[in-house]
Amino acid sequence: MTEPLVLLPGMMCDARVFLPQITDLARDHAVTVAPVSGAERVEELASSLLTLLPSKFALAGHSFGGIVALEILRRAPGRVSRIALMNTTPLPESPAYAATREPRIVAARSGRLSQVMHEELPPSALAPMSDRKAIMALVEDMADHMGADVFVRQTRALQRRRDQQATLRQIRQPALVLTGAYDTITPVKRHEFMAELIPYAELRVIEEAGHLPSLETPEELNAILRAWLRQPLVLR
Repeated sequence: MTEPLVLLPGMMCDARVFLPQITDLARDHAVTVAPVSGAERVEELASSLLTLLPSKFALAGHSFGGIVALEILRRAPGRVSRIALMNTTPLPESPAYAATREPRIVAARSGRLSQVMHEELPPSALAPMSDRKAIMALVEDMADHMGADVFVRQTRALQRRRDQQATLRQIRQPALVLTGAYDTITPVKRHEFMAELIPYAELRVIEEAGHLPSLETPEELNAILRAWLRQPLVLR
């Protein structure tokens, strides 16, 4: 029996961001997309998810979901059989950048969530050869569905997140570090840095994707995830 796969979506995204992966991978795996929207601290999100998730599972997190995935791994390494970190970062937020989020919180609360999301995820963070218009429309619809309160909670969690470099160094599971070449939010150099910290990590850069490879290059991402799921467990 193959292990269940848990997918954690990025900021203001719901299960639709992983629809191509669910459709493909669910043929062989029990696939769950777990929400990461119910608390203002990453630690609380991880703790609540661990009460709901299977006793052992493969874990893949995208962007904000990758940050939560690292906290889950830090808290319960024995329950995570393998980990994929996609378009994400292990670093804490600098005080200067955390301060720039405050006007976005105000704007979201005053009914300008669509404008704020274009600042959080500009079209330029996607590859030019992808169907940017359709993807951006989906991003806006997902954000509108989730609402301003979720935006505020996730923003607060980002501002308060911890440094996870030590967690990366402790990883002994099969680890995939992945991003798109056009990702300007969490660029390739950040992922090269992550991969260097993780023993046995595989770094993959999708040349025709940006920050949302799950939608920009779904078939390529599906193939990469399938290869990761087939990797034998690393001996401890």
